[in-house]
Amino acid sequence: MSERPRPGNYLAPRYWPVWIGFGMLRMVVLLPHPVRLWLGKLIGRLGHAVAGSRRAVVRRNIELCFPELTVDQQRDLARRHFEALGMSVIELGMARWLSAARVEKLVRREGAQHVHDAMAAGHGVILLSAHFTTLEWSAVGLSGQIPPFDAVYRRNRSEFITELLRAGRERHADSTIEKRDIRRMVRNLRDGRPVWYAPDQSFDRKGAVIVQFFGVPCTQTPAASTLARLGKAVVLPYLPRRLDDGTYEMRILPPLENFPTGDDVADTQRYNDLLEDFVRTCPEQYFWIHRKFKNLPEGYPDYYADLDALK
Repeated sequence: MSERPRPGNYLAPRYWPVWIGFGMLRMVVLLPHPVRLWLGKLIGRLGHAVAGSRRAVVRRNIELCFPELTVDQQRDLARRHFEALGMSVIELGMARWLSAARVEKLVRREGAQHVHDAMAAGHGVILLSAHFTTLEWSAVGLSGQIPPFDAVYRRNRSEFITELLRAGRERHADSTIEKRDIRRMVRNLRDGRPVWYAPDQSFDRKGAVIVQFFGVPCTQTPAASTLARLGKAVVLPYLPRRLDDGTYEMRILPPLENFPTGDDVADTQRYNDLLEDFVRTCPEQYFWIHRKFKNLPEGYPDYYADLDALK
């Protein structure tokens, strides 16, 4: 198997703007933490102001999932989501360059013993998470607390960006696994390894199931059930969030009992119900910028057909 390209392979002039951006991000990481997060919010506000199409997607998702909010409240939540997205840019740099000592001052962890207990019993572990704006910080919260683990990732359209992100994540994760490489995930789980996995985004390939998220139908992969079954793994929900004081809470919950059940739809809905409860505690931090409710089959509404009014 050929060696994967590393960030250092991308030195042509067309890559220089990204390198300059990474250099600026490296300087921001040296600033005090409150200043870093303030800059992140500022980046998010700028994004909210100029990204009309993305802003419309966020507003539609929030409109669907929080119909009890007034229009002004929905728009305020959309603005706060963009602030959270901006902070995630800064956290990408923090995850890559902060020292372990500085990380320890910012992270509150809970539940690592569940991983150790499952592995002591001879099981692999699925750390079942989701796409939050704290995504780049998730591996940081696990590093040093549990045995070496793998993180599942999705390729970016740019191979260069993919390699930059993957290399940064592998500072904390032992290795990264592309999300379509189910065989490797199963093998590593059977070898007794923990694998971080977030299967909550929309799914348009054969094998998708239709479940509800905040009462709205969505297509989703039932892969968590498949991996748990084939990998003989214990499933531990892993839920990270950014707190108001600028620190991070990383919680690993006890194992899901009777999972998988053999009913992929019921299992996936159970995961969504758990995720929905957590999202309500920090609604601005879920990844609303993704078209969560796309790829539905004929007969379902096209929730993103009329976004112009929301731009």
